[in-house]
Amino acid sequence: MSEQDWETFKQKLNTKSGINLNDYKPAQMQRRITNLMLRHGVSTYMDFFHLIDRNQTLYKDFIDYLTINVTEFFRTPEKFRELEEKVLPDLLTKSPKLNIWSAGCSIGAEPYSLAMILSEQTPGTRHRILATDLDVEILAKAQKGVYTSNEFKNITDARAGKYFKQSGGQYIISDEIKSRVEFKRHNLLLDKFEAGFDLILCRNVVIYFTEEAKDALYRRFLAALKPGGVLFVGGTEAILNFRDIGFQQYLPFFYRKP
Repeated sequence: MSEQDWETFKQKLNTKSGINLNDYKPAQMQRRITNLMLRHGVSTYMDFFHLIDRNQTLYKDFIDYLTINVTEFFRTPEKFRELEEKVLPDLLTKSPKLNIWSAGCSIGAEPYSLAMILSEQTPGTRHRILATDLDVEILAKAQKGVYTSNEFKNITDARAGKYFKQSGGQYIISDEIKSRVEFKRHNLLLDKFEAGFDLILCRNVVIYFTEEAKDALYRRFLAALKPGGVLFVGGTEAILNFRDIGFQQYLPFFYRKP
């Protein structure tokens, strides 16, 4: 496969989807796409583009595969305990109503996890939880709030009984928790950011981003936070240059804006 084939594929995909593969690590992204091409019996990137351009179902599956929509409730439970026991109580001492952004929210498990915690910590208070993702199909799934046992595995019995009903091996989240989350399509690498957030979560989203794209993203997150606001990243995504960007270390994988 030629370099020109790859460049043309990137341009065509960007025009169709708004995803700029130049912001992703090329070796990892080419490997992921090539694996998918082999499954469908095509040998060039442009042949693959023509395939997904003609087949809407395959295109949706490809975008899902590309944007790595794998998640679960309370993912990395020990970090969510720190969020519940330390980070959110600290933030609530400064702002009784929090403005929170779950960036790259996938199927909604993360923002719904937050909604459960806050409904318990501040009964009667409606915080703003904005949940965004690039993939409109995934956002539609998130808004339905129907989950498998694998996505559900970190839910305690008490929360399962309080916030879910079970039907045919699936777990359906309550309308009350769903009403606490605002879902919206958003491209982290392209679209404008809102400002004034107390907490931003961006976890397991940037794994294939280039270092330049990550650095630019974290600087934009810093600008989007209030003074004292916190950025929460994934367990393999420690920000090594957080001081250069302007953050303070708060807890492992939590970074605070001065």
